[in-house]
Amino acid sequence: MIFEGKTLEEVYQKASDNFGVSISELQITTIQSPSKGLFGFFSKKAIIDVQEPEVIVKSKKEQEKDVKVEKILEEKQDKKENKKETTGVKPEYFEYEIEQITIEDVVKLAKKEVNELFKLSCFDIKEIDVKVYDDETIIFIVNGEDAALLIGKEGYRYNALSTMLFNWISQKYGYKVKLEIAEFLEQQEEMMRKLLESYIREIEEKGRCKTRTFDGVLAYLAVEILRSEFPDKYVAIKKNRDGSQYVVVNRFLNKDE
Repeated sequence: MIFEGKTLEEVYQKASDNFGVSISELQITTIQSPSKGLFGFFSKKAIIDVQEPEVIVKSKKEQEKDVKVEKILEEKQDKKENKKETTGVKPEYFEYEIEQITIEDVVKLAKKEVNELFKLSCFDIKEIDVKVYDDETIIFIVNGEDAALLIGKEGYRYNALSTMLFNWISQKYGYKVKLEIAEFLEQQEEMMRKLLESYIREIEEKGRCKTRTFDGVLAYLAVEILRSEFPDKYVAIKKNRDGSQYVVVNRFLNKDE
């Protein structure tokens, strides 16, 4: 079930009130974190997806079946989106009429539009480079004298810009997004992999772990790394009462547990 609101705290409370259980008993997936946007534009509300309590205790076999079905549906939707033709309206900034959106076409369009947007900003940055990262992913690379300012304290500006790009590219064209600002993403991933080494050993020994708290984008990097290391484990971000975030790794629950 989807819940929306201005803040994560608000939507968490809505979910808790709706199901009549505490927040800790719910399995919550954050679809969109709230943000004030960039330069006053593209503000986002908080959106979460919450499974009903009785669904959470499905057997691992049932959950794997659901994942397979969901993956098949997503693949069909991606193929449908890739084949979809536009209305035939020729954008002013394109020299040709788009009939089918390939990843190369999206890269050209994204590079044009994102650079036009940042020309209106007060930041001194070089032209933003946009490239094909892999068959499913587009990477935005930002450099320049003020590039580091786009990261912000605890990565809050990086999170906002990354969310904006993701919602634009992923929802409209079906491709994933990576954002690299002044080598921030590369440095953070390298640091996070080293930091998670002890947790990975703990998971290998005990089958589960709870990490320390992480700020901003670091929590999402931790989830991405741990999910790649343990695809058969339940990996998710949880929040303390003060709003700080941590990551839990555990086995999937059996029906009788």
